[in-house]
Amino acid sequence: MRLAIVGGGGFRVPLVYRALAAAEWADAGSGRVTEVALYDTAPARLRAIGRVLEELAARAGAAAPRVEVVTDLAAALRGADFVFSAVRVGGLEARGCDERAALAAGVVGQETTGAGGVTYGLRTVPVAVRLAEAVRTHAPDAWVINFTNPAGMVTQAMGSPEGGRLGDRVIGICDSPVGLMRRVAQAAGVHMTSATFDYAGLNHLGWLRRVLVDGRDVLPAVLASDRAVAGLEEGRLFGAEWLRALGSVPNEYLWYWYFTAEAVGAGMAAASTRGEIVAAQQSQFYAEAATADPAGALAAWERARHEREATYMADSRAVAGAGDRASDDLDGGGYDRMALALMLAIARDQPTTLVLDVPGRGALPGLDPDAVVEVPCLVDGDGPKPVPTPPLDGHQLGLVQSMLAVEAITIEAALRGSETLALRALGTHPLVDSVTRARAILDAQLAALPALRSVLLSQGPL
Repeated sequence: MRLAIVGGGGFRVPLVYRALAAAEWADAGSGRVTEVALYDTAPARLRAIGRVLEELAARAGAAAPRVEVVTDLAAALRGADFVFSAVRVGGLEARGCDERAALAAGVVGQETTGAGGVTYGLRTVPVAVRLAEAVRTHAPDAWVINFTNPAGMVTQAMGSPEGGRLGDRVIGICDSPVGLMRRVAQAAGVHMTSATFDYAGLNHLGWLRRVLVDGRDVLPAVLASDRAVAGLEEGRLFGAEWLRALGSVPNEYLWYWYFTAEAVGAGMAAASTRGEIVAAQQSQFYAEAATADPAGALAAWERARHEREATYMADSRAVAGAGDRASDDLDGGGYDRMALALMLAIARDQPTTLVLDVPGRGALPGLDPDAVVEVPCLVDGDGPKPVPTPPLDGHQLGLVQSMLAVEAITIEAALRGSETLALRALGTHPLVDSVTRARAILDAQLAALPALRSVLLSQGPL
């Protein structure tokens, strides 16, 4: 099979390649990826990642897929069975602007939660839609696996008739739910494969509500145990009292919703935003890799990767007193293994269950069946099918419906190039809480980011 990675110069691409070259994937027969095409608009980044992959291939030997580095999108897509989308429109500099503009207005400064998700989506949706159109032209039978953030919104745009029209052939993935489920399973003392996880919501806005083992929910026992909760990262992040009050375990990104004042305070007090920290880490890696041999490039990447994982959500963990991340979470794998498991299930018609971002098709009651939700799906040769799940409770449903409305307005604003709709998306976001703040954020973004100005060129009629 041929895999095209759009955003092939991205920092986490070696994770995907390393998993592809592992024995469990190399022996996959008809599901084996034998060719990887890397496409990116930044040639220097492509060269650096190419050096890292060269060393990984040398260590893997014959199991390693052949790598083709290209700067022409059509050439990368042609013949692809799967397309992995992981682009960052505007780069890490734009991420820093998302964070700083929000904090300057006194609201949450996180790239996908709050104002950051809207502004990130505004400049990303048109690019994602153009990619979807290119896939339809050059690889019409390919499946698109989307990790481009905001993952739910971008997947919605790429699949919708108004956007990229890929329909069910675009699938969003995120590693947050599987990490949460793994940690709760460990706390419960059960193996992942022996449990059924009732997880539902949107990307970065979901809850683990039940963990069923032989039909019995073991989650209440986990939440009732001080020791189990203390050993759980989400327990240290949210606190035992709040988890017990909810009766569920939220996705880690809900910390920005449940502890908004603390999140804003931590962001304002920090010397650097998360985007600025990651930008510095990655700049050093790309500079080192530019002159290093393949072994040196891999060593530089490993150092930067470990530092990135160790500092993930450091602001929230510091405020909550959650401490350092567990060693399992520093592995850095997650979305890469999910993407490969998804490809293998489809390519070999090998059924598996994965939490994915797909149109709900009625699996999650109370929502538009075409809305992209994050739920367990049964995946086989025909792609993912959402598993029917119990309704969200009133609190959860309210948040999800509010965010789906904001995402829909953001997509429309991006596709129509409407500054008025962009303001409406920001002004109706629950975490922005003021139209005046929304206007200040949008003005700051338009002044700083050419990528956003290129989208909002004209004022579309309401």
